Amino acid sequence: MKFFVDTADVDAIRELNELGMVDGVTTNPSLIAKSGRDILEVTKEICDMVDGPVSAEVVATEADAMIEEGRKLAKIADNIAVKVPLTWDGLKACKVLSDDGNMVNVTLCFSANQALLAAKAGATFISPFIGRLDDLNLDGMDLIADIREIYDNYGFDTQILAASIRSANHMSEAAKIGADVATAPPAVIHKMAEHVLTDKGLAAFLKDAEKAGIKIV
Repeated sequence: MKFFVDTADVDAIRELNELGMVDGVTTNPSLIAKSGRDILEVTKEICDMVDGPVSAEVVATEADAMIEEGRKLAKIADNIAVKVPLTWDGLKACKVLSDDGNMVNVTLCFSANQALLAAKAGATFISPFIGRLDDLNLDGMDLIADIREIYDNYGFDTQILAASIRSANHMSEAAKIGADVATAPPAVIHKMAEHVLTDKGLAAFLKDAEKAGIKIV
């Protein structure tokens, strides 16, 4: 499973990228606003830093305006994935932008039917939102499984990009189901390395090393 990092914080992206933990980046207007930077400037910096797809989202809601914004965003770098919402206008924009040869990430997916439409419209990525479904007492992983089954049934090339990841468990569950990509905040990726037994075992090893006077350098 590929890891995309869901942030516009270039320092956090750089740290994870240097560890080989970044296969791409996803941003949205909320994350750009949080960074306090110009969308074109920070997106260009991120694109220069990572080799994989960088999702940059349109803010228009009407198809023609989405297409215009998407084409402008796509000029930032060759690895831009234009991000459009899963609305009827968003699907229209997806079709045109993908036909232009651009990567397109269709976001805010909450049903298998929506995912099927996005694949038919030529989406490169479909972004089902796990955490927001969990907030409604629905199982977001069920949606990932449904989309995986449909896409495999018909050989769609659209990649499942599990989004709205809230925990390390979400990451492993998405991987087991077969999501192609999971995008998560840097803190969640860091949490994947943590386990209470690892901490306990390390503490015991260090205590024994100190007691035995073990030194390596």
